[in-house]
Amino acid sequence: MDEEFSVGITPAEERVLVLLRRGDSNRHIAAQLVLSPRTVESHVSNLLSKTGCRSRTQLLLWALSQG
Repeated sequence: MDEEFSVGITPAEERVLVLLRRGDSNRHIAAQLVLSPRTVESHVSNLLSKTGCRSRTQLLLWALSQG
């Protein structure tokens, strides 16, 4: 995992975050990672909680600021 993600993000969450940064939808991320859409939603929820972000947009801005 990249050093810049220092808030305890798991490798699975990081994979989801990378695809979110590309602008992919939850459904597309699920298909890419061979996960259920609900699992992707859980990863996004965990990412929001771990980063202190309140929205998907805020999470994307956070991710972009992390490099």
